[in-house]
Amino acid sequence: MAEKPHINLIFIGHVDNGKSTTVGRLLYDTGALAEQEYRKIKAEADALGKGTFAFAYVMDNLKEERARGVTIDVAYKKFTGNKNSFTIIDAPGHKDFIKNMIKGTSQADAAVLVVTAAKGADIVGQQPQTKEHAFLTQVMGVKQIIVAINQMDTIGYDEKKYNEILSAMKKIMTGIGFKEDQVQYVPISAWEGENVAKATGKMAWYKGQTLVQLLDTLKQPELVTDKPLRFPIEDVYTIQGVGTVPTGKIVTGMLKVNDKIVIMPSGKTGEIKSIEEHHEKIDVAKPGNNIGVNIRGIEKKDISKGDVIGHVNSPPTVAKEFIAQVIVLNHPTAIPVGYTPVFHIHTAQVSCKLEEIQKKIDPKTGAVAEENPKFLKTGDAAIVKIVPLKPMVVEEFKKFPQLGRFAIRDMGNTVAAGIVLSVTPRDAAAK
Repeated sequence: MAEKPHINLIFIGHVDNGKSTTVGRLLYDTGALAEQEYRKIKAEADALGKGTFAFAYVMDNLKEERARGVTIDVAYKKFTGNKNSFTIIDAPGHKDFIKNMIKGTSQADAAVLVVTAAKGADIVGQQPQTKEHAFLTQVMGVKQIIVAINQMDTIGYDEKKYNEILSAMKKIMTGIGFKEDQVQYVPISAWEGENVAKATGKMAWYKGQTLVQLLDTLKQPELVTDKPLRFPIEDVYTIQGVGTVPTGKIVTGMLKVNDKIVIMPSGKTGEIKSIEEHHEKIDVAKPGNNIGVNIRGIEKKDISKGDVIGHVNSPPTVAKEFIAQVIVLNHPTAIPVGYTPVFHIHTAQVSCKLEEIQKKIDPKTGAVAEENPKFLKTGDAAIVKIVPLKPMVVEEFKKFPQLGRFAIRDMGNTVAAGIVLSVTPRDAAAK
């Protein structure tokens, strides 16, 4: 039997919109979560006095999250639709945890943005992170998004109220740059299980597909196997009897057992001893595979999160500096030359310095609005020169999109986001 197309799917949205509950309900109603597993989870939720969080517990694996009722890190679950197979990434909605959400989104092919119907049509006022999450998804290059308007039970499944929220969301999504054909909308109640995997007629007025049916309309991204290998590391584990196991998702190229690889920015080399995906050994890994690898000649100290693995004959680029196009999303005052925030680029988080603001551009037309401005404010788009304060792998967006887009975080907020136009490599600069 041919393998189903595989999609990495992220669930995002403002805290308390029922994101984890939606994922739990989806898994339960499609049989991906066994009845006995659900009963065990439900008993645990009830014992903590959080019975309504039962489905959310499926994804909230960390003890601390269960006690607090918020999603902290990124969790993964497998699920199969009629046409597609999915790895579900459940991203945090809580403001403190947005950097993990960026980490998750950088690996996603498609997103489900969970919005609540309970707070009415003033999305930006009542659910401010909804817009931020949607924007980050757009900047991180996710081109397919389903907006699930959840908690329809709280408004009595009212069609008129749904339509008000729907038009508010459409305005937000087109306003931040999504094209109309990239976004689909669906009303659901995750708690009551309405219109997630099945519809029981509580919204007879809704003639569209269920959430699960919409997921099957998503397209697997083109797998870029003809480009050099780029494998950003998300975590590094030490497993007894195996040794050091870096994990992450291959974004381009292929990786085979016995391949000779280089880890950048350190330049350490090794040989691939084994590859695993979801605890099963495989011989070849392709783009989109979430894998763990064991590498001969590499110790834990030689590799860390944010490093990128490539083949020795085509190593990932370590930047001395790079030119980028940025857009300022949200800064309380002004951003001057010399500004040094944290850049989140693929799985790396590195402080970088704004060396030059070369020109401001009109975000709608791309025309030059001002040469060499002194600072940037919220809403400005610009071409800038950036210098990383420590070695990091950066690639041009047009060559390796996943390694050429970034978000800039400062003071607990996403300040700006952008894409890399050109890179000056360290080694070329050092010669």
